[in-house]
This record gives sequence, structure tokens and C-alpha cells, in this order.
Amino acid sequence: MKRKDPLVTGNVYHILNKSIAGYNIFPSDNDYELFIKMIRFFSVDEDLPKFSRLLPQAESERKSFEQFLDEKTNNNFLIQIIAYTVMPTHFHLVVKQLKDEGISKFSGNILGSYSRIFNARHKRRGPLWESRFKNVPVTTDEQLIHLTRYTHLNARTAGLVEKPEHWKYSSYKEYIEPEKISYPICKFDDLFDINPSEYRKFVEDQKDYQRELARIKKITLE
Repeated sequence: MKRKDPLVTGNVYHILNKSIAGYNIFPSDNDYELFIKMIRFFSVDEDLPKFSRLLPQAESERKSFEQFLDEKTNNNFLIQIIAYTVMPTHFHLVVKQLKDEGISKFSGNILGSYSRIFNARHKRRGPLWESRFKNVPVTTDEQLIHLTRYTHLNARTAGLVEKPEHWKYSSYKEYIEPEKISYPICKFDDLFDINPSEYRKFVEDQKDYQRELARIKKITLE
């Protein structure tokens, strides 16, 4: 089924999906890590082995999944990942569509693959996600930078951590400690100029964040 408003190549979107009835779809570190590997894998537009086969191939060569995938790809992507966070019952992605139908293809692949592996791991049947996926276009640079902050503060706002950098399942450290990230998922240097220390202050300035939240509510979907 085609979307009422087609996703436009070259545009940036906030992508969100939730589990059915608030079900915890990431009950362990392994589940979070699996989904983040999938974000990396399914953003690529290459003739690659299936995801389930790539994992053991990397292990057999004694390489990390990130290194192994990096060696197999040639900078050819469906979407550009700008920011992400994975929460117990949902995820947020800020992405730019690079190829026609890129977001739809990426989302269909990751949602379907994660559901199959999760259900097999946890001896479960039936659908996992509330819907196909939701999307809202990001139309200004101001919206974009505030949306990355909203994304990176999600776990702190939910009371899961004291500081946003304590949440392992987001791209926040790619923004504030890029020198420590060997294989980043996100690319944003073509969209805005980020100084890590200034961005950290921007994210952790709760007073300013709360003031701006009402202004960006229309692109947060919540």
C-alpha cells in the first residue's frame, strides 16, 4: 500500500514505531544490540548476504560486525542515518532519504527481520509492531537540531538514566565523543556544524529544551 504523502528523496524525516500494547521488545542488551546492528545493515544498498548470514561470517573471520560490514560496503546507502535512539517499547530515527523508496524499503526490512528473529529467540508468535511506521518531514535546520536533542534525551526524559550519555542505545556519543567511535552509524557533518562540547551543553540545557519542545512538538509524534 502506497503512502498518502510519498516520502521525497533528499528530504529529512523523523521515523518512529512502537510495539503493540507497550510490549517490551528490547528485554536484554542482546536485543538492543541486534536492532542497532540492523539499523546499520539495512541502511546499506548493496548486494550483501542476508543479515542472519553476515553475523556468523563476521565471527568466523574474528571481526566485529561493524568492521566486517564496513569492508563489504562501498558507500552506497538507501538512507542517511542522522540520529537514533532505541527505547524499551519504541524507537526514533532521524533520517534523510537518499534513494526513491529508500525509507520504506529500510523500514520494511528492519521491522520484518527484527520481528522474525525476536519471535524465534523468545518463542513468541504474532506481530510485534503497532503499525507499519510513522513519519513526519523535517523542514528547517532549527527543527532538525532540536529533533536530534529530543531524540538523544528520550531515555533521560523517560527516567531510564540520569544523563543522556548513560543510555547506550542512542547516537548521542557519536555527537559528543566522535573520536571514540570507530564505526559511526550516523552522518550529519553535511547538515550542521557540530562542536561536541557545545552540543553536549545544548542537549543538557533542560530549561531551554523544555521551552523549545512545544515548538517542535509537531515533528516529535508524541
